[in-house]
Amino acid sequence: MSADPIAVMEAAPHTTSSPRTRMPHRPRLGFLGVGWIGRNRMEAIAMDGAAEIVAIADADAQMRDAARELEPGAASLASIDALLDLPLDGLVIATPSALHAQQAEAALARGIAVFCQKPLARTSAETRSVIDAARRADRLLGVDLSYRRTQAMQRVRECVEAGTIGEVYAVDLVFHNAYGPDKPWFRDPKLSGGGCVIDLGIHMVDLALWTLGFPRVQSVSSSLHAGGRKLVLPSAEVEDHAVAQLELANGCVVRLACSWNLPAGRDAVIEAHFHGTRGGAAMRNIDGSFYDFIAERFEGTRALPLAVPPDAWGGRAAVHWARVLAAGGRFDPEVARLAQVAEVLDAIYAR
Repeated sequence: MSADPIAVMEAAPHTTSSPRTRMPHRPRLGFLGVGWIGRNRMEAIAMDGAAEIVAIADADAQMRDAARELEPGAASLASIDALLDLPLDGLVIATPSALHAQQAEAALARGIAVFCQKPLARTSAETRSVIDAARRADRLLGVDLSYRRTQAMQRVRECVEAGTIGEVYAVDLVFHNAYGPDKPWFRDPKLSGGGCVIDLGIHMVDLALWTLGFPRVQSVSSSLHAGGRKLVLPSAEVEDHAVAQLELANGCVVRLACSWNLPAGRDAVIEAHFHGTRGGAAMRNIDGSFYDFIAERFEGTRALPLAVPPDAWGGRAAVHWARVLAAGGRFDPEVARLAQVAEVLDAIYAR
Protein backbone atom coordinates (compact mmCIF):
# COMPACT_ATOMS: atom_id res chain seq x y z
CA MET A 1 0.00 0.00 0.00
CA SER A 2 1.24 3.49 -0.79
CA ALA A 3 2.26 5.83 2.00
CA ASP A 4 -0.31 8.19 0.59
CA PRO A 5 -3.27 5.88 0.06
CA ILE A 6 -5.87 8.39 -0.92
CA ALA A 7 -4.52 11.91 -0.88
CA VAL A 8 -6.83 14.41 -2.52
CA MET A 9 -7.33 18.15 -2.28
CA GLU A 10 -7.20 21.41 -4.12
CA ALA A 11 -4.66 24.06 -3.25
CA ALA A 12 -6.79 26.99 -2.13
CA PRO A 13 -7.51 26.90 1.61
CA HIS A 14 -10.54 29.17 1.83
CA THR A 15 -11.71 30.01 -1.68
CA THR A 16 -11.34 28.78 -5.18
CA SER A 17 -10.57 30.66 -8.32
CA SER A 18 -13.47 32.85 -9.32
CA PRO A 19 -14.96 31.40 -12.48
CA ARG A 20 -14.37 33.56 -15.52
CA THR A 21 -15.61 33.00 -19.04
CA ARG A 22 -16.63 29.38 -19.39
CA MET A 23 -14.51 27.41 -21.83
CA PRO A 24 -16.21 26.70 -25.16
CA HIS A 25 -15.39 23.01 -24.62
CA ARG A 26 -14.69 20.69 -21.75
CA PRO A 27 -11.07 21.16 -20.60
CA ARG A 28 -8.68 18.81 -22.35
CA LEU A 29 -6.58 17.07 -19.70
CA GLY A 30 -3.38 15.09 -19.75
CA PHE A 31 -2.28 12.76 -16.96
CA LEU A 32 1.41 12.46 -16.13
CA GLY A 33 2.09 9.43 -13.95
CA VAL A 34 -0.70 6.86 -13.79
CA GLY A 35 0.14 4.64 -10.85
CA TRP A 36 -2.55 3.96 -8.26
CA ILE A 37 -3.11 7.58 -7.30
CA GLY A 38 -2.91 8.94 -10.83
CA ARG A 39 -5.50 6.42 -12.02
CA ASN A 40 -7.73 7.16 -9.04
CA ARG A 41 -7.80 10.87 -9.86
CA MET A 42 -8.35 10.15 -13.53
CA GLU A 43 -11.29 7.88 -12.78
CA ALA A 44 -12.89 10.49 -10.50
CA ILE A 45 -12.66 13.21 -13.16
CA ALA A 46 -13.87 10.86 -15.89
CA MET A 47 -16.91 9.82 -13.86
CA ASP A 48 -17.77 13.46 -13.13
CA GLY A 49 -17.57 14.42 -16.79
CA ALA A 50 -16.29 17.94 -16.16
CA ALA A 51 -13.26 17.43 -18.39
CA GLU A 52 -12.09 15.36 -21.33
CA ILE A 53 -9.13 13.03 -20.76
CA VAL A 54 -7.14 13.12 -23.98
CA ALA A 55 -3.69 11.76 -23.08
CA ILE A 56 -1.83 9.59 -20.59
CA ALA A 57 1.93 9.61 -20.08
CA ASP A 58 4.03 7.23 -18.02
CA ALA A 59 7.42 5.63 -18.52
CA ASP A 60 5.86 2.25 -17.63
CA ALA A 61 3.90 0.83 -20.57
CA GLN A 62 1.92 -1.49 -18.29
CA MET A 63 0.77 1.50 -16.23
CA ARG A 64 -0.31 3.27 -19.40
CA ASP A 65 -2.22 0.23 -20.59
CA ALA A 66 -4.01 -0.12 -17.25
CA ALA A 67 -4.99 3.57 -17.32
CA ARG A 68 -6.26 3.35 -20.89
CA GLU A 69 -8.72 0.68 -19.80
CA LEU A 70 -10.49 3.58 -18.06
CA GLU A 71 -10.14 5.92 -21.07
CA PRO A 72 -9.55 3.84 -24.24
CA GLY A 73 -9.61 6.93 -26.43
CA ALA A 74 -6.75 8.67 -24.65
CA ALA A 75 -3.37 8.89 -26.36
CA SER A 76 -0.67 6.73 -24.73
CA LEU A 77 2.67 8.52 -24.41
CA ALA A 78 6.01 7.78 -22.76
CA SER A 79 7.25 11.26 -21.87
CA ILE A 80 6.19 14.66 -20.57
CA ASP A 81 7.59 16.30 -23.71
CA ALA A 82 5.19 14.36 -25.93
CA LEU A 83 2.36 15.19 -23.56
CA LEU A 84 3.06 18.93 -23.49
CA ASP A 85 3.19 19.05 -27.27
CA LEU A 86 -0.56 18.37 -27.27
CA PRO A 87 -3.14 21.18 -27.05
CA LEU A 88 -3.95 20.65 -23.35
CA ASP A 89 -5.90 22.88 -20.99
CA GLY A 90 -4.74 21.10 -17.85
CA LEU A 91 -2.21 18.58 -16.58
CA VAL A 92 -2.61 16.23 -13.61
CA ILE A 93 0.77 15.23 -12.14
CA ALA A 94 1.29 12.08 -10.04
CA THR A 95 5.00 11.34 -10.37
CA PRO A 96 7.85 11.04 -7.80
CA SER A 97 8.19 14.17 -5.65
CA ALA A 98 11.53 15.32 -7.04
CA LEU A 99 9.93 15.79 -10.46
CA HIS A 100 6.87 17.79 -9.41
CA ALA A 101 8.25 21.32 -9.44
CA GLN A 102 10.05 21.02 -12.77
CA GLN A 103 7.12 19.30 -14.45
CA ALA A 104 4.59 21.77 -13.08
CA GLU A 105 6.65 24.76 -14.21
CA ALA A 106 7.11 23.24 -17.67
CA ALA A 107 3.34 22.91 -18.05
CA LEU A 108 2.60 26.36 -16.69
CA ALA A 109 5.15 27.90 -19.06
CA ARG A 110 3.05 26.48 -21.90
CA GLY A 111 -0.12 28.01 -20.49
CA ILE A 112 -1.41 24.70 -19.09
CA ALA A 113 -3.16 24.60 -15.71
CA VAL A 114 -1.79 22.11 -13.17
CA PHE A 115 -3.19 19.79 -10.51
CA CYS A 116 -0.24 18.19 -8.71
CA GLN A 117 0.18 15.47 -6.13
CA LYS A 118 1.59 16.60 -2.82
CA PRO A 119 4.16 17.82 -2.19
CA LEU A 120 4.11 20.46 -4.89
CA ALA A 121 7.87 20.65 -4.36
CA ARG A 122 10.53 19.44 -1.94
CA THR A 123 11.32 22.81 -0.34
CA SER A 124 9.68 26.16 0.24
CA ALA A 125 11.97 27.78 -2.36
CA GLU A 126 10.85 25.27 -5.00
CA THR A 127 7.23 25.71 -3.90
CA ARG A 128 7.37 29.50 -4.27
CA SER A 129 8.96 29.09 -7.70
CA VAL A 130 6.04 27.00 -8.95
CA ILE A 131 3.49 29.40 -7.44
CA ASP A 132 5.26 32.31 -9.12
CA ALA A 133 5.14 30.44 -12.43
CA ALA A 134 1.39 29.96 -12.05
CA ARG A 135 0.95 33.63 -11.21
CA ARG A 136 2.94 34.73 -14.27
CA ALA A 137 0.98 32.40 -16.53
CA ASP A 138 -2.33 33.25 -14.82
CA ARG A 139 -3.19 29.56 -14.72
CA LEU A 140 -5.07 27.52 -12.14
CA LEU A 141 -2.76 25.62 -9.79
CA GLY A 142 -4.02 22.93 -7.41
CA VAL A 143 -2.19 20.59 -5.05
CA ASP A 144 -3.49 17.23 -3.87
CA LEU A 145 -3.62 17.79 -0.10
CA SER A 146 -6.51 15.52 0.58
CA TYR A 147 -7.88 15.60 4.05
CA ARG A 148 -9.44 19.06 3.83
CA ARG A 149 -12.09 17.47 1.61
CA THR A 150 -13.29 14.84 4.10
CA GLN A 151 -16.67 15.60 5.64
CA ALA A 152 -15.08 14.97 9.04
CA MET A 153 -12.47 17.69 8.63
CA GLN A 154 -14.99 20.08 7.11
CA ARG A 155 -17.20 19.75 10.21
CA VAL A 156 -14.25 20.26 12.57
CA ARG A 157 -13.19 23.40 10.75
CA GLU A 158 -16.75 24.76 10.89
CA CYS A 159 -16.69 24.34 14.69
CA VAL A 160 -13.42 26.23 14.93
CA GLU A 161 -14.47 29.04 12.58
CA ALA A 162 -17.82 29.50 14.32
CA GLY A 163 -16.15 29.74 17.71
CA THR A 164 -18.19 26.80 18.99
CA ILE A 165 -15.22 25.42 20.93
CA GLY A 166 -13.88 28.83 21.92
CA GLU A 167 -10.32 29.98 21.29
CA VAL A 168 -8.10 27.12 20.13
CA TYR A 169 -4.96 26.98 22.25
CA ALA A 170 -3.60 23.52 21.36
CA VAL A 171 -3.72 21.12 18.42
CA ASP A 172 -2.61 17.47 18.40
CA LEU A 173 -1.85 15.90 15.01
CA VAL A 174 -1.02 12.25 14.35
CA PHE A 175 -0.38 10.29 11.16
CA HIS A 176 1.20 6.86 11.60
CA ASN A 177 1.27 4.58 8.56
CA ALA A 178 2.11 1.07 9.74
CA TYR A 179 2.65 -0.08 6.15
CA GLY A 180 5.17 2.56 5.17
CA PRO A 181 5.75 3.53 1.52
CA ASP A 182 5.86 0.88 -1.18
CA LYS A 183 8.16 2.59 -3.70
CA PRO A 184 11.98 2.73 -3.29
CA TRP A 185 12.17 6.42 -4.25
CA PHE A 186 10.34 7.38 -1.06
CA ARG A 187 13.49 6.44 0.87
CA ASP A 188 15.88 8.49 -1.26
CA PRO A 189 15.99 12.06 0.09
CA LYS A 190 17.09 13.41 -3.30
CA LEU A 191 13.92 12.05 -4.88
CA SER A 192 11.45 12.43 -2.01
CA GLY A 193 12.71 15.52 -0.22
CA GLY A 194 12.42 13.66 3.07
CA GLY A 195 10.62 10.83 4.79
CA CYS A 196 7.43 10.57 6.79
CA VAL A 197 7.27 14.33 7.44
CA ILE A 198 6.96 15.36 3.80
CA ASP A 199 4.88 12.28 2.99
CA LEU A 200 2.43 12.30 5.90
CA GLY A 201 3.17 15.26 8.16
CA ILE A 202 2.52 17.69 5.31
CA HIS A 203 -1.16 16.73 5.40
CA MET A 204 -1.46 17.38 9.11
CA VAL A 205 0.47 20.66 9.13
CA ASP A 206 -1.74 21.83 6.27
CA LEU A 207 -4.90 20.84 8.16
CA ALA A 208 -3.86 22.72 11.28
CA LEU A 209 -2.92 25.95 9.50
CA TRP A 210 -5.94 25.80 7.16
CA THR A 211 -8.37 25.22 10.03
CA LEU A 212 -6.88 28.05 12.10
CA GLY A 213 -6.80 30.54 9.21
CA PHE A 214 -3.07 30.34 8.54
CA PRO A 215 -1.70 32.19 11.58
CA ARG A 216 2.00 33.06 11.60
CA VAL A 217 4.26 30.28 12.82
CA GLN A 218 6.62 31.77 15.40
CA SER A 219 8.93 28.84 16.13
CA VAL A 220 9.42 25.17 15.26
CA SER A 221 11.25 22.40 17.09
CA SER A 222 11.54 18.77 16.03
CA SER A 223 13.21 15.41 16.53
CA LEU A 224 13.66 12.91 13.70
CA HIS A 225 14.56 9.23 13.83
CA ALA A 226 15.46 6.55 11.27
CA GLY A 227 15.32 2.92 12.35
CA GLY A 228 15.09 4.01 15.97
CA ARG A 229 18.26 6.12 15.77
CA LYS A 230 18.40 9.90 16.05
CA LEU A 231 18.77 11.29 12.55
CA VAL A 232 21.29 14.04 11.91
CA LEU A 233 20.66 15.94 8.69
CA PRO A 234 21.78 16.10 5.96
CA SER A 235 21.71 12.33 5.63
CA ALA A 236 21.47 9.65 2.97
CA GLU A 237 18.60 8.25 5.05
CA VAL A 238 15.15 9.68 5.49
CA GLU A 239 13.23 9.82 8.76
CA ASP A 240 10.69 7.13 9.52
CA HIS A 241 9.54 8.75 12.78
CA ALA A 242 9.17 12.41 13.65
CA VAL A 243 7.79 14.60 16.39
CA ALA A 244 7.54 18.37 16.06
CA GLN A 245 6.08 21.33 17.92
CA LEU A 246 4.93 24.57 16.36
CA GLU A 247 4.43 27.73 18.40
CA LEU A 248 1.96 30.03 16.65
CA ALA A 249 1.97 33.80 16.96
CA ASN A 250 -1.51 33.68 18.54
CA GLY A 251 -0.21 31.50 21.38
CA CYS A 252 -1.53 28.18 20.09
CA VAL A 253 0.75 25.15 20.32
CA VAL A 254 0.60 22.52 17.56
CA ARG A 255 2.09 19.08 18.24
CA LEU A 256 2.78 16.65 15.40
CA ALA A 257 3.74 12.97 15.40
CA CYS A 258 4.10 10.95 12.20
CA SER A 259 5.81 7.75 11.12
CA TRP A 260 6.27 4.94 8.67
CA ASN A 261 6.16 1.30 9.81
CA LEU A 262 5.43 2.12 13.43
CA PRO A 263 4.01 -0.97 15.22
CA ALA A 264 0.67 0.73 15.74
CA GLY A 265 -1.37 -2.46 16.02
CA ARG A 266 -3.45 -1.37 13.03
CA ASP A 267 -2.91 -0.12 9.51
CA ALA A 268 -2.95 3.58 10.32
CA VAL A 269 -3.57 6.19 13.00
CA ILE A 270 -4.81 9.50 11.56
CA GLU A 271 -6.10 12.15 13.98
CA ALA A 272 -6.42 15.92 14.29
CA HIS A 273 -7.61 17.23 17.66
CA PHE A 274 -8.37 20.91 18.28
CA HIS A 275 -8.56 21.95 21.95
CA GLY A 276 -10.45 25.16 22.70
CA THR A 277 -11.38 27.21 25.74
CA ARG A 278 -15.02 26.05 25.53
CA GLY A 279 -14.61 22.53 24.20
CA GLY A 280 -12.86 20.48 21.56
CA ALA A 281 -13.31 18.96 18.13
CA ALA A 282 -11.51 16.19 16.32
CA MET A 283 -11.41 14.03 13.25
CA ARG A 284 -9.97 10.52 13.41
CA ASN A 285 -9.88 7.36 11.36
CA ILE A 286 -11.89 4.29 12.35
CA ASP A 287 -10.35 0.88 13.07
CA GLY A 288 -7.08 1.74 11.37
CA SER A 289 -8.76 2.63 8.08
CA PHE A 290 -7.10 4.95 5.56
CA TYR A 291 -10.52 5.87 4.21
CA ASP A 292 -13.15 6.05 6.96
CA PHE A 293 -13.23 9.05 9.31
CA ILE A 294 -15.48 10.37 12.03
CA ALA A 295 -15.67 13.85 13.52
CA GLU A 296 -16.77 14.68 17.05
CA ARG A 297 -17.23 17.72 19.23
CA PHE A 298 -16.34 17.44 22.91
CA GLU A 299 -18.06 19.04 25.89
CA GLY A 300 -16.30 17.87 29.03
CA THR A 301 -16.74 14.09 29.06
CA ARG A 302 -19.39 14.11 26.31
CA ALA A 303 -18.59 13.35 22.68
CA LEU A 304 -21.11 14.67 20.14
CA PRO A 305 -20.97 13.20 16.60
CA LEU A 306 -20.41 15.61 13.71
CA ALA A 307 -19.72 13.28 10.78
CA VAL A 308 -19.64 9.53 10.18
CA PRO A 309 -18.92 7.27 7.18
CA PRO A 310 -19.67 6.57 4.45
CA ASP A 311 -17.96 9.48 2.77
CA ALA A 312 -16.69 9.11 -0.80
CA TRP A 313 -14.09 11.86 -0.50
CA GLY A 314 -11.31 10.41 -2.63
CA GLY A 315 -11.75 12.35 -5.88
CA ARG A 316 -13.37 15.54 -4.63
CA ALA A 317 -10.38 17.85 -5.00
CA ALA A 318 -9.45 16.65 -8.46
CA VAL A 319 -13.05 16.99 -9.62
CA HIS A 320 -13.35 20.43 -8.05
CA TRP A 321 -10.19 21.60 -9.82
CA ALA A 322 -11.50 20.29 -13.14
CA ARG A 323 -14.83 22.05 -12.63
CA VAL A 324 -13.18 25.36 -11.76
CA LEU A 325 -10.97 25.00 -14.83
CA ALA A 326 -14.03 24.30 -16.99
CA ALA A 327 -15.64 27.47 -15.66
CA GLY A 328 -12.63 29.49 -16.79
CA GLY A 329 -10.87 29.75 -13.42
CA ARG A 330 -7.33 31.09 -13.56
CA PHE A 331 -4.66 31.77 -10.92
CA ASP A 332 -5.98 31.86 -7.37
CA PRO A 333 -3.78 33.88 -4.97
CA GLU A 334 -4.82 31.62 -2.08
CA VAL A 335 -2.51 28.93 -3.46
CA ALA A 336 0.38 31.00 -2.07
CA ARG A 337 -0.65 29.71 1.38
CA LEU A 338 1.05 26.46 0.45
CA ALA A 339 4.42 28.17 0.73
CA GLN A 340 3.76 28.60 4.46
CA VAL A 341 3.18 24.87 4.84
CA ALA A 342 6.42 24.20 2.97
CA GLU A 343 8.27 26.66 5.20
CA VAL A 344 7.14 24.74 8.29
CA LEU A 345 8.44 21.50 6.78
CA ASP A 346 11.75 23.20 5.98
CA ALA A 347 11.98 24.24 9.65
CA ILE A 348 11.20 20.71 10.85
CA TYR A 349 14.02 19.36 8.71
CA ALA A 350 16.38 22.13 9.82
CA ARG A 351 16.16 21.16 13.52
